[in-house]
Amino acid sequence: MSRRIVAMPLTPEAFAPFGDVLEVAGEPDKLINQGQCGRYHDRAELDFSDGRAGISLFNANPRSLPYRLDMVERHPEGSQAFLPMTQHPFLVVVAPDENGRPGEPLAFVTAPGQAVNYHRGTWHGVLAPLHAPGLFAVIDRIGEGANLEEAWFDEPYEVVAG
Repeated sequence: MSRRIVAMPLTPEAFAPFGDVLEVAGEPDKLINQGQCGRYHDRAELDFSDGRAGISLFNANPRSLPYRLDMVERHPEGSQAFLPMTQHPFLVVVAPDENGRPGEPLAFVTAPGQAVNYHRGTWHGVLAPLHAPGLFAVIDRIGEGANLEEAWFDEPYEVVAG
């Protein structure tokens, strides 16, 4: 493979065109439960054309770097949030939309405690935990109709550690 992508640490600024980084950072918006819990309020934009929000649990096999990236997918009818149920990092791959097709992909590795919410219609890689168990809570659209588009690359990319 000659096309190489260097996976960088996930930051809210770098990820902003594609979605939201969910993490506990800075001071909480509110203290609740008699001051024993910091609430970081409304950190993701859930966006659905119709249907409803649902929470599913995923148990994905771990992947490793270097990682062969041969396809990305998107969900035109709703956003999709991935919340790890462990403190292990996972690989996040996104690509800008270029006239209905994915452009040049970008790759990120999360820090422990980070989650992501992909905006509706964002091209992204499949769930790729880097350690077992690959347990995630996923919040996405539940409803009728097609909500998955896949795009396969003519030549795969190789994602390597930064």
